[in-house]
Amino acid sequence: MTGGVLVTGASRGIGRATAIAFAERGHRVAVHYSSRRADAEDTLALLAGDGHALIGGDLADPSVARRLVAEAVDRLGAVDVLVNNAGVAPTEGNRHRIGEAAFEGWTDAWQSMFAVNLHGAVNTTWAVAQHLIDRGAPGSIVNVGSRGAFRGEPDHPAYGASKAALHAFGQSAAIALAPHRISVTSIAPGFVATERQAGKLAGPGGDAVRDQSPFGRVGTPAEIASAIVYLASPEATWSTGAVVDLNGASYLR
Repeated sequence: MTGGVLVTGASRGIGRATAIAFAERGHRVAVHYSSRRADAEDTLALLAGDGHALIGGDLADPSVARRLVAEAVDRLGAVDVLVNNAGVAPTEGNRHRIGEAAFEGWTDAWQSMFAVNLHGAVNTTWAVAQHLIDRGAPGSIVNVGSRGAFRGEPDHPAYGASKAALHAFGQSAAIALAPHRISVTSIAPGFVATERQAGKLAGPGGDAVRDQSPFGRVGTPAEIASAIVYLASPEATWSTGAVVDLNGASYLR
């Protein structure tokens, strides 16, 4: 077996695919969920090998971030890789376009998205980094950001801003943690065919979404997961500080 991996937000989509990909390569995986325990249990059942763990908790609470990392360490023996994937995603229900949203909806969106998308990742990163430093062990952290950090999200500005902040934090952490042999990278996926997006892709706007890429399709969770696994590997250490676009040329910068 290789090292322990904590994947936050692993009940479905990119998180599930990432957990599966690490397990296939012999890692022990801690599958984190916030509210979708049944889905997380399904993820756990799909993992190859043994020694995996299921860990629940709302990352909007800073104390939960420390607790779940401690639990992952206890259950796996050690955590060598952290994938910060948990997040509050854009939906019609949390749409907050400026000039249209009521003030209460506006402030709620900013608070909830930053609480998980940024602060949750920041706090888990602190805890995993401290664990690695205390062990004197190398490790890697991969943040799941978004192309929305660069192209703008007019209907969900808090989402775009939270992901931009996550990218910036990752670069600061990469510099600070390099002397400890800990790499920190971020990815910026475009549209991905997750369970949450199935209705949109099957609906009347599906073709327009697919046409954003010259490939005429959207990404798959497995494609994103393969990039995460590489960035977390020792071979990718020199990529620390990078923000890698994974959007099928749907947005270039």
